[in-house]
Amino acid sequence: MNDMKGLKKRQRRETKFNRKTSGERLTGILEKNRSGFGFVRQEEGRDIFIRRSNMNGAMHGDLVEVDLLPEYLWERNKEGIIDKVIEHANTEVVGTFQKNKRFGFVVPADKRNNDDVFVKKEFFRNAQDGDTVVVQITQYPAKNSSAEGKITEVISRNGEPGGEIKALIRSHGLFETFPSRVNAEAKAKSKEEITEQEISRRTDLRNVNVITIDGATAKDLDDGVSIDRLENGNYLLGVHIADVSHYVEANGYLDKEALKRGNSVYLLSRVVPMLPKVLSNGICSLNQGVDRLTLSCQMEINEQGRVVNHDIFESVINSKARMVYDDVSDILEHHDEELIAKYENIYDDIVLMGELADILRGKRKEKGSLDFDFDEASILLDEDEVPVEIGIEERRTANRLIEEFMLVANKTIAEHFFWMQLPFIYRVHEKPDTEKIVELKAFLAGFGINLPVNPDNIHPKILNSILEQVEGKPYENIVSTVMLRSMKKAFYSTSCDGHFGLSFTYYCHFTSPIRRYPDLMIHRIIKKSINGEMTDKLLEEIRFHVENAALISSQTERKAQEMEREAEKMKKAQYMQSRIGETFDGVISGVTNFGIYVELPNTVEGMVRLDSLRDDYYDYEEGKYRVIGRRTNRIYALGDQVTIEVIGASPEDRQIDFIMI
Repeated sequence: MNDMKGLKKRQRRETKFNRKTSGERLTGILEKNRSGFGFVRQEEGRDIFIRRSNMNGAMHGDLVEVDLLPEYLWERNKEGIIDKVIEHANTEVVGTFQKNKRFGFVVPADKRNNDDVFVKKEFFRNAQDGDTVVVQITQYPAKNSSAEGKITEVISRNGEPGGEIKALIRSHGLFETFPSRVNAEAKAKSKEEITEQEISRRTDLRNVNVITIDGATAKDLDDGVSIDRLENGNYLLGVHIADVSHYVEANGYLDKEALKRGNSVYLLSRVVPMLPKVLSNGICSLNQGVDRLTLSCQMEINEQGRVVNHDIFESVINSKARMVYDDVSDILEHHDEELIAKYENIYDDIVLMGELADILRGKRKEKGSLDFDFDEASILLDEDEVPVEIGIEERRTANRLIEEFMLVANKTIAEHFFWMQLPFIYRVHEKPDTEKIVELKAFLAGFGINLPVNPDNIHPKILNSILEQVEGKPYENIVSTVMLRSMKKAFYSTSCDGHFGLSFTYYCHFTSPIRRYPDLMIHRIIKKSINGEMTDKLLEEIRFHVENAALISSQTERKAQEMEREAEKMKKAQYMQSRIGETFDGVISGVTNFGIYVELPNTVEGMVRLDSLRDDYYDYEEGKYRVIGRRTNRIYALGDQVTIEVIGASPEDRQIDFIMI
């Protein structure tokens, strides 16, 4: 066996020089790892492993051509050598400038891109050592030479507050500011008055008790709600959404920039908005006491939670109250007398809303809708954007109330336009792959939980029953996490293929046009439809635009999620830097062949490396989500409660290191 390993190593070394390959060439996108190796991702077939020595100058994200190595040289995955770069992914790199007298280097902020960029003295611009900069690549790396470039922008000075988040934003190709033409168009639109002529062609709801319920710091209020009790005992729920499409015209500068961004990105104290603030926080925001143009979905809902009638129309509202989640929750949960008196004119409406939200939630649960009630981090930053406290984000009665109202509106809109057979953008969540359900079944068996199901025909109702079984147990969060990892990612599509997690046949995103492009696109389709403006030519144009918007929005959403995770990891590591040497109780949240992830009660997660466990040599048992000691048989498994000591934290690497106590 050892002779065979030695032969493989020798053959692999020879490969570097002789370039002995199988003769098969493939193309794909290179995703590099922080350690220098990477994988070439393919649309079909297994990914191809690329060793650091076989990169041939390719950078993270490049479209490359790969020579496949003979199968006997592979260890676990397909292996290859990059032959050439077909298309470079980046023309610029964001990173930290390391300055010498006659030259310097820019060290990329994205650790997957481990190719430093050489900068000659004449291209320093005014950058100083330690500054975060943008460097334009003038020469891409080759096998034996570094990339070269010139500095085009200083993002932040060394030590400047918020510099890390600014770098994160620019490294993903985003900007907090907008091009001048976009700003000019937004400014002009923000000054438009709502005319009597415009009001006359809409349903006037300015005397209706429409209220907004949002977070205390929210400034872009794009949804308002109203409620009434009908004589037949049914509820009349109104969901009123800012008519952003009235101000953002199709194919204008604003629209093109909004499509390019796809969505707003929320990075703790900073926001990269989809639309300029004069619109998102101004004329499009449903601020209290001012007339606003809206698109309304009014639904008659019976006491069993079924929508028995609905209407979709253009409207104008005047919000009666800008409420926050905590106040509404305190009214419904604690009957806070002071708040009840303050909101006396809408108190009955709030109580009625609470009633209906409970009915809708019950109906959804009955159908099997999954509700992953994870603890989300609440990270408090000081004025220098340094994290001073990390806790759990509360998800109270009012948060759930608004969630239920938005869900039922999105579902109603999607079903209405599905039957009209118009081009549309749906929110799709496919059922899990069979192999993922088989793995989940084996994992649950380790907790003594039986998943009584055919893996080929899983229904969310079965999974929901498992979540109910583990509710309140120490391993609840772990089971929920593993179950979520078994799910596919939701995406936007022009095909109505249902939402598995919600157990909805029809679903779309209609309620947030200020911060999501699909919602804005849907609003345009709705308005053209209800105003009788659909023509064959327009239908063809819309069909093309929805395909494009669905694809771009799915991509930008994934980028936004990645950035939000990165920002959170960065700030958590920064927070833990001042807690090195302290001990904490936690729960094992992940097990790999190189380490054990432990999550603390405040959601901070760090890793205990297996080689730091000195009492034994531990083997990884993948299917059982655990490691076991060869001599002691000691087991560390997913969900186990442990005590750790913090030994290191690196915001740059988004990494926190623990040792087991």
